Amino acid sequence: MQMTIRAVIVDDSIVVRHTVSNVLGATDDVEIVATASSGRMGLSRIAEFHPDVVTLDVEMPGMNGLETLAEIRREWPDLPVIMYSTLTERGATATFDALAIGAADYATKPTGAVSREAAEDQVRDNLLPLVRLWGGRVGRMRLAGRAAKKVVEQNPNGPISYRTAGTATPNIVVVGVSTGGPDALVEIVPQIPVDLPVPLVIVQHMPPVFTNMLAQRLDKVCPLPVTEAVDGEHLDAGHLYIAPGGRHLEVLNTKTGFQARLTDAEPENSCRPAVDVLFRSAAKAAGPRTLGVVLTGMGQDGLLGSHDIVNAGGSVIIQDEATSVVWGMPGFVARAGIATAALPLKDIAPAIGLRVHSATRSQGAAV
Repeated sequence: MQMTIRAVIVDDSIVVRHTVSNVLGATDDVEIVATASSGRMGLSRIAEFHPDVVTLDVEMPGMNGLETLAEIRREWPDLPVIMYSTLTERGATATFDALAIGAADYATKPTGAVSREAAEDQVRDNLLPLVRLWGGRVGRMRLAGRAAKKVVEQNPNGPISYRTAGTATPNIVVVGVSTGGPDALVEIVPQIPVDLPVPLVIVQHMPPVFTNMLAQRLDKVCPLPVTEAVDGEHLDAGHLYIAPGGRHLEVLNTKTGFQARLTDAEPENSCRPAVDVLFRSAAKAAGPRTLGVVLTGMGQDGLLGSHDIVNAGGSVIIQDEATSVVWGMPGFVARAGIATAALPLKDIAPAIGLRVHSATRSQGAAV
């Protein structure tokens, strides 16, 4: 029998409360048990209704979202909280602060919607999947730190097998990540070797403003520079680049080396930037000297691009199921039989360093 997810909506905007309630409440598996217009009222509603998940506005008068979240973490440490913020620099900053103190995830409020229906579509596409993910039993168990099976998206392919790594030394590393990405990247980038001899390019599914803020935050913890990619810039060795939200990032091979190209082409896998776009371009630009890395995330963005990398003679490593928030993106690559290895998050950066510093790989190589 399908479990009904009980949700509390905390937002000072009556329009947002109404829109979110309409969308989530119209599903068969989500029940809006209460709404609240302030942080203090939200705490009261949580105590009264014991929900499975909470959506929490970032900016509210009186007790703001961060203060409310801190109190929720003290009183209900296992309760998943999804921050619901505006697409502004202040909203992005507060959202990253919230993730650092224990928010499960985040979504951005409808922007540029020309009608009520368009706004509801944005809620349906951006917020509803997270409510289902974190409000479900597996999401709550993961937040509680208990031994639980991670969320694995269904994939019709056969048993998992791994292939031998290519022998060519990579001259570019491309990374794709989505749900759970900010936390994963914060763990990985401090471990990137300071003598990284190649550029490292990342697509993280995020909206504009948020990607620039992510780059700034990663730059503070990474031994190498981390910036948001700029159209036409040369991609330097020992530099990490983040694809800007809302634009695809491609890698071009020019006479002077690798170059970034940003485009406004149609979304792929409902994403822009899309991992497939980056991986496909890298495979074309670097051929067998491409190393792809697929980290935690919902959906299958990166699967087709990983095929392109492998078909060009390159290699792809993925994050393992046990350390992924959602084993969707890496799981699809694994089950397609095109990954070299599935590694715990802590081993990803060392594996990158080993590969880019190795001239050849033995047939029994792990990465």
